[in-house]
Amino acid sequence: MARRRRGRPIDGVLLLDKPTSISSNDALQKVKRIYFAEKAGHTGALDPLATGMLPICLGEATKFSQFLLDSDKRYRVIAKLGERTDTSDSDGEVVQTREVKIDRGLLERCIAKFRGTTDQIPSMFSALKYQGKPLYEYARQGIEVPRESRKITVFEITLIRFEGHEVEMEVHCSKGTYIRTIVDDLGEMLGCGAHVTYLRRTGVARYPYEKMVTLEQLEALLEQARDQDIEPRELLDPLLLPMDTAVEDLPEVNMIPELAELAQHGQPVQISGAPTEGVVRMTMGEERTFIGVANIDDDGKVAPKRLVVFR
Repeated sequence: MARRRRGRPIDGVLLLDKPTSISSNDALQKVKRIYFAEKAGHTGALDPLATGMLPICLGEATKFSQFLLDSDKRYRVIAKLGERTDTSDSDGEVVQTREVKIDRGLLERCIAKFRGTTDQIPSMFSALKYQGKPLYEYARQGIEVPRESRKITVFEITLIRFEGHEVEMEVHCSKGTYIRTIVDDLGEMLGCGAHVTYLRRTGVARYPYEKMVTLEQLEALLEQARDQDIEPRELLDPLLLPMDTAVEDLPEVNMIPELAELAQHGQPVQISGAPTEGVVRMTMGEERTFIGVANIDDDGKVAPKRLVVFR
């Protein structure tokens, strides 16, 4: 019996505009199916309630997804004051209702307290794992487990709108920041409680907002390809961004093909003018072909860490 095809070797990054009400993994699987991709991975889960930028790495790009997990994020969030829920968002049950007696001045002063680096305790309804299971699985059983606080940085948090019991804000933050927790903490600081009703991720690293595409747009391109009797890849692949966009903030080390060949075999190489420490992205030749990322080792050599396999 013939072996079932696993998918095609396609490399690149798709900026998906994730819809609400589905998990990030469900969105990933839909993209993988549409592209008939051999390998795919996302770069940090969004809540089912949340929409917005979810970079999907295909093929060799999955090797560099960690760099997007570690990058800064931007969000637009709407919070409802006066109600606290057990999940800190509107998917949960209301556990406390309180009167809202605040003015804009108090709200802005409280919001300002979140700027900078602080310790944040993750929500029990997060995807962080405890003894191999996501926290939300314990939460759904009514079990509370210990969670360690972690350092987060809010570079900017801006009040956009304050109308009635609704507060709309923009947040630019470091990796691992839970916007739901910020909103819940803000509600307690104000003394009235609050929860998230709308959350949209508008930015990951330096990816352009306007390059996002929806699942509906991808499905429409599939249908168009069928109608025109052409390969779907002809319409879908131009939407992919180069895989090295995931590491574009790293310093570049360009090397001649002879040294690049050694690096592609995993050998550390001495490159004149390379940084003296840290992580770098390696390119080859005048075309600056991306070949992977490397660490600068104790001898000052460029030591390959993750390499692109060219097929």
